[in-house]
Amino acid sequence: MPHETDDLRQALMDAPNLQAFLSDHEDSFSHESVRELLGRLLAKKRISKATLARRAGMSEIYLHQIFAGRRNPSRNRLICLCIGLSASLEETQFLLKQCGWAQLYAKNRRDAIILYGMAHGQTLPAINDALFSEDEETLC
Repeated sequence: MPHETDDLRQALMDAPNLQAFLSDHEDSFSHESVRELLGRLLAKKRISKATLARRAGMSEIYLHQIFAGRRNPSRNRLICLCIGLSASLEETQFLLKQCGWAQLYAKNRRDAIILYGMAHGQTLPAINDALFSEDEETLC
């Protein structure tokens, strides 16, 4: 049965050695790749890869490379994909965390602009316009 993060952290600190911890908790580690996580979300949202590429502001070739496992998107590109998928904030945060990227953080000015745009259903161009007008780095 999977453990909560705090429980795992405590078990790690209490473990007699690393190998024992890794062996005892193998079922608790995430094994899904970026392409698997995105594929599940793509199927849930029922849009085509061509539509996703257009909405996410990236080429279909780049997107197909991600889904083929030949590329891993940067944090910005992953956020663009989430916007293109009309992912919820919870789905976006989960995907960022599972892919090893920092979650969007409301105390970070740039992230707050992105969070606001996503929460209000804004498109990628609209979010990029807001970032640009606030002198923040655009997503893509």
